[in-house]
Amino acid sequence: MSAAIAYALAAIAEIAGCFAVWAWWRLGASPLWLLPGMVSLALFGWLLAQVETSTAGRAFAAYGGIYIAASVLWMWMAEGNRSDRWDLVGTMVSLTGAMIILAAPRAT
Repeated sequence: MSAAIAYALAAIAEIAGCFAVWAWWRLGASPLWLLPGMVSLALFGWLLAQVETSTAGRAFAAYGGIYIAASVLWMWMAEGNRSDRWDLVGTMVSLTGAMIILAAPRAT
């Protein structure tokens, strides 16, 4: 599985799992929301482990940029709160950092 696909799917799984906890804790949803939330968070961990890299820390660090972008997108699409220019600038900076981490030439 390519890193781009793994990261995109991991972001969806992580945000869905975290939102399940948010819905239960902050919005008063049923505790049953926690069950799919836990499954989603476990799927997130598995997906992140599919990224081909020599260290887990590098996979996690690069994923951070993808998570930021997915979170800003979630804020807009799911919560109806449009991003401002600072959200967009921060997202671009984080994605640039993720690309540098993933694409940097490394000795093997």
